[in-house]
Amino acid sequence: MSVPDDFERREIERLANAVLWPGFLGNEVPDWLADALRDGLAGVVYFAQNLGGDTTALSAEIHRIAPHALIGIDEEGGSVTRLETTTGSTIPGAAELGALDDVEATRATGYEIGRRVAAIGADVVIAPVADVNTDPRNPVIGVRAFGSDTSLVSRHVAAAVTGIQDAGVAACAKHYPGHGDTHTDSHHDLPRITLDQAEIERVHLPPFTAAVEAGVLSIMTAHIAAPQWGDAPATLNPLVLGRLRAAGFDGVIVTDALDMAAIRESVGIGGGAVRALAAGADLLCIGNPTNPGDAMLADQDERDYREARDAVVAALRSGELSRERVEEAARRVAVMAAAVRDRGPAAERPFDGDAIADRAVHVEGSFPAFEDAPTTVIDLRRASSLAVDSAASHVAQALAAGGETIRIDAEHATDADIDAALRSGGAGQSVVLVDRIDVGSPQRIALDRIRDATPGVVTVNVGLPVADAGTVITASAASLLAARAARRALLVSR
Repeated sequence: MSVPDDFERREIERLANAVLWPGFLGNEVPDWLADALRDGLAGVVYFAQNLGGDTTALSAEIHRIAPHALIGIDEEGGSVTRLETTTGSTIPGAAELGALDDVEATRATGYEIGRRVAAIGADVVIAPVADVNTDPRNPVIGVRAFGSDTSLVSRHVAAAVTGIQDAGVAACAKHYPGHGDTHTDSHHDLPRITLDQAEIERVHLPPFTAAVEAGVLSIMTAHIAAPQWGDAPATLNPLVLGRLRAAGFDGVIVTDALDMAAIRESVGIGGGAVRALAAGADLLCIGNPTNPGDAMLADQDERDYREARDAVVAALRSGELSRERVEEAARRVAVMAAAVRDRGPAAERPFDGDAIADRAVHVEGSFPAFEDAPTTVIDLRRASSLAVDSAASHVAQALAAGGETIRIDAEHATDADIDAALRSGGAGQSVVLVDRIDVGSPQRIALDRIRDATPGVVTVNVGLPVADAGTVITASAASLLAARAARRALLVSR
């Protein structure tokens, strides 16, 4: 009896593996991951910590072990990059492209993202963001969205999907049914929205419809809840995911990371994996094993993977999950893998990201041109969210051009702290770097204090545009590309 039991166990484990998409630690394939790939694992998701070595060789090794494996990467451009984490992105971000509103520029940018991702051997661009950012307080979407207008977001989502997939990789539009009207970060808690269903359908769903009509191969869910759906977040909710299928999407439904607090701290990674599959998801993104920070264990990646796999296996064995549902999910994942397999290298096309960024910069107010010389940068920005996963210092350094950068925690800074920072900056030209200066925000309060002490100071805003904020250069992305564009704008008198 042990042989059939062992065979059945292995078959169920292979089926569970076929719908799992974990992250891992390091820039080589760990033994546990190699074993899982040989045993049918759907693939892996790259995060910043994986890309410190020869990433092309790493991808080739993953595909040698498992030719079917899908390698995904969050490469949105703008504030969110994995390929250029240490330097800052040289690709325009969604808010820059939305401000420009040139769909050909967005299509070209999508192709360039897809080409770069294909060049390192990855298969899925976890982008574009299809959220309509209707809440300016949104701490996790913001400039990652094309804008706050449904029509604008829809046309740019379609253009981005087309561009990315023209490069031979899959796009993954996110975060269904729309993460744009939240003011809670689902990495830390479960956002709850109060919009009625009619407004969700009118404002937030059309960009996903545009993505489907553009042929998007996958769509990622959001960990958000609404009263009309019950208590379960969209990722775990058959009512929500069923609407996506009813709207005609037959591609892969990918979960947002199951290690985010909205899932991990409610039903857990394992419970989330089982409930997401039961709700209609196909591919379970487990997440970034470095997210626990100082609490991360040396084998966090394997622990998170095994928690998801073992829960799915147990649910299959008990009948809590039907085998047919998981087989259906695995088939969809296999179809997407086949669509991007054996592609040739994507051809380079002319692409001038700096020109796009320059066109997207908006200058409000007037100021004398800066000298092309070192500049003091007073940085008031918030800490980066887990979604960004990259150091933000490159933006300040690019603006400073060799000058001093001074970091001020606007949330807690006193007038004395600000005065001390201004004195330490010394004489010479200076700018204030911000990313949220709506009236009454901590950054706006600190900025007003600096302006009182230093009349004529110029502000560079890498967040959402704000009306009536004084002399501001808005570049709408925390990226190297946007910082360079803002620097060029400083050198031209207004």
